[in-house]
Amino acid sequence: MEFILTLFQNASLGIVILLFILGIAAFILSTVSGGGGSLVLIPVLNWMLGVTNTAPVLNLGTFLGRPARLIIFWKHIKWNVCLYYAPAAIIGAWLGAYVFSNFKVEWLQVLVGIFLISTVWQYRFGKKKKSFTMRLWYFIPLGLIVSVLGTIIGALGPVLNPFYLNFGLDKEDLIATKTANSFLMGLSQIGSYAFFGLLHNELWVYGLALGLGATIGNIIGKKFLSNMKSSTFRKLVIVLMVISGVLLIYGQLKNL
Repeated sequence: MEFILTLFQNASLGIVILLFILGIAAFILSTVSGGGGSLVLIPVLNWMLGVTNTAPVLNLGTFLGRPARLIIFWKHIKWNVCLYYAPAAIIGAWLGAYVFSNFKVEWLQVLVGIFLISTVWQYRFGKKKKSFTMRLWYFIPLGLIVSVLGTIIGALGPVLNPFYLNFGLDKEDLIATKTANSFLMGLSQIGSYAFFGLLHNELWVYGLALGLGATIGNIIGKKFLSNMKSSTFRKLVIVLMVISGVLLIYGQLKNL
């Protein structure tokens, strides 16, 4: 009990409230656009908490917000994709946490940002449904790579969207399957952060505040998504990928 009281005493009430509000807004956006809410938060959390604290808090918050999204979209989960993606992602989370705790690899944000921006041409501004052939077994290396990068950077949801879209998943199926994979990966991420000492003191409180906001945002976002056309959803996915890419590159170049 004393430990819990100490955590709350060290936390800033203003930051807790702001993270709760940001969680609601970001995950409404994330639900209706197939992800991207977390990436949009990275520059804000870098400013509020510092670059080294952003990834642990962001991944803890998004992890806590996923159970609500899992329940809402449960019947849409494609478990065959999870079977290929999740085991590799769990391994990747531990590898990513080790790299994050021992090396500086900020330049990775620039490479990810360039990939995200390029999707606007891959999909011809939303006119194409697919830009390349995606096979089921591709999700094994994809899970490993994205998990490593996501654990280091803090959020990489939009990076997965082209692969899910090219596999034929859309709207609820895409969000449900990605959430299930992310939840299993998140279990490993949070454990690895704690093991390597990256989650400490008030960061647990900040992650909890963000997670509570994310839960509410997921519920609200589901109402908007059910009335959205697939073509509109695809265009929003591409817009968020491009915005996320620009923010990643800008945030990294600004720190040079």
